[in-house]
Amino acid sequence: MSIHILRLPDVGEGIAEAELVAWHVAAGDTVTSDTVVAEVLTDKATVEIYAPVAGTVTTLHGEPGDVLAIGSDFIAIETGEDAVRVDSETAAPTVPPPAAPVASTSGALASPAVRERANELGVRLGDIRGSGPEGRVTQDDLDRHIGSAGSPKPVTEPTRIPIIGLRRKIADRLTVASSRIPHITYVDEVDMTQLEEARRSLTAAYPEQPRLTVLPFVMRAIVLAVVDHAQVNATFDDDEQVLTTYGAVHIGIATQTPNGLIVPVVRDAQSMDLWQTAAELSRVTGAARDGTATRDQLSGSTITITSLGALGGLVTTPIINHPEVAIIGVNKMQVRPMWDGTTFVPRTMMNLSSSFDHRIVDGWDAATFVQRIKSLLEQPALLLVPGPR
Repeated sequence: MSIHILRLPDVGEGIAEAELVAWHVAAGDTVTSDTVVAEVLTDKATVEIYAPVAGTVTTLHGEPGDVLAIGSDFIAIETGEDAVRVDSETAAPTVPPPAAPVASTSGALASPAVRERANELGVRLGDIRGSGPEGRVTQDDLDRHIGSAGSPKPVTEPTRIPIIGLRRKIADRLTVASSRIPHITYVDEVDMTQLEEARRSLTAAYPEQPRLTVLPFVMRAIVLAVVDHAQVNATFDDDEQVLTTYGAVHIGIATQTPNGLIVPVVRDAQSMDLWQTAAELSRVTGAARDGTATRDQLSGSTITITSLGALGGLVTTPIINHPEVAIIGVNKMQVRPMWDGTTFVPRTMMNLSSSFDHRIVDGWDAATFVQRIKSLLEQPALLLVPGPR
């Protein structure tokens, strides 16, 4: 017998390290060449690492949450072959969409759906004997365990939850953004009455077209507004002190998913009409939510929109998606009594709460940019004409 050592493979161009999210095996487990042994995270992509050979796991290097260097010893497997150390290039990882944190640290094999359900029920997967391939815990195994143990009791003890994986990436990005960027937040209210009427009319008149929500209109308004505010559609390199402005408008959409906040990107929004914008918005946010978004779909934005929809509140203070210099916050719409000079009339109103990097965007420029968006939204016919390409 000999020891086959797998080193952590290169999981992305230019990546020097990756975070260990979860082990799917434990010392003593038997593996084959197609067994998923671990998940690691780099940037926003979760990568499954496969065993390169069949054998018995002898050593695991690292604990979930550890940041490991590419090429460092990762896992040792006892085989009947001659000993060999596997280079990072020879172990082919696959890049699935971001995955949810593991429900336990036992190394128990289970699908993400089983892990999520076990986590919700407070069940430790390591306590369940799996009947699936390689001892994988199935939904039936989980059902049998619950039935034999009775209903899970409510957790009364304090629970310590390590912040690892995607949630730690989110925390790190927000920390960088809030600590390095001097934010200025500007709030203005928008009369959305005409736009809402137009949206309903267009939806009824073109039922075969993608469903129109408020966001495609906001995206179209941003495309038209940045024409005269190039410094807003930009990224700022803090270290090099260089501002890069873009002719193309790549709009990030802050999207809440089961795995946390992800920002998929609608690329080249300036080349799309209203319905194309709606279709692409639906496609990339859907991919983010169901976990099929690619790495390219999650990077490269030049300006971001954040919206909590009906939960949006009256005012928010959005944090800029570093290294961008602006984020547009959409708050909820509501009918308010507005004075028209003679009497109060009901109008559908919505606030925009937008933040800017004050090193790049002065208060005056921030205000004029938001007011340009406001004027476009209040005159929705302007959003239907072709924009700059």
